[in-house]
Amino acid sequence: MNEQTFSLQPFPSTKPLPNLKIAGSIARHANQLNLRYTLFGDLTEVAIAPSSDTPMRKHELWEDTCFEFFLGIKDSQRYWEFNLSPAGHWNVYRFDGYRQGMQEETAFTTFPFSVQNQSDSLALALVDINLSKIVSTEQALEVAITTVLKCRDGAVSYWALTHRGTEADFHLRDSFIVEL
Repeated sequence: MNEQTFSLQPFPSTKPLPNLKIAGSIARHANQLNLRYTLFGDLTEVAIAPSSDTPMRKHELWEDTCFEFFLGIKDSQRYWEFNLSPAGHWNVYRFDGYRQGMQEETAFTTFPFSVQNQSDSLALALVDINLSKIVSTEQALEVAITTVLKCRDGAVSYWALTHRGTEADFHLRDSFIVEL
């Protein structure tokens, strides 16, 4: 198993952010993916959607607090964007190249993950997601791990392993720095 820990950094901003930290781990065993995020700190300022009794595929989850990751096939322009809402909603998009050919990835019809919301932390965990629906076991993957945090006052911060552009842009392939 190839497990790696991570810590996300906010995109440099002029607005001070609440005292927050986002860390986690990612692992790939054969073609099963495990990913865990934990948001620590003063969550009172963060807008976190309440858990839904009927989680479903939804569009534009990135407009609110949303945990995301991007999977790219090494030496290929193709990649996928995975969006996970603390409410339990989700979506997966496929791209042919940098922000090109965006389509909902229909290989996934459900995307179960768990969310634990505490007063000083929020944990989101994906366990044993079968990537065989989109990539083969032999294909090396490049991953970007990201989060959009929306504050109660409407301000938005963008968190990633690294920020390679002059603006927050999670789609930049040179920021897919985890190799699995």
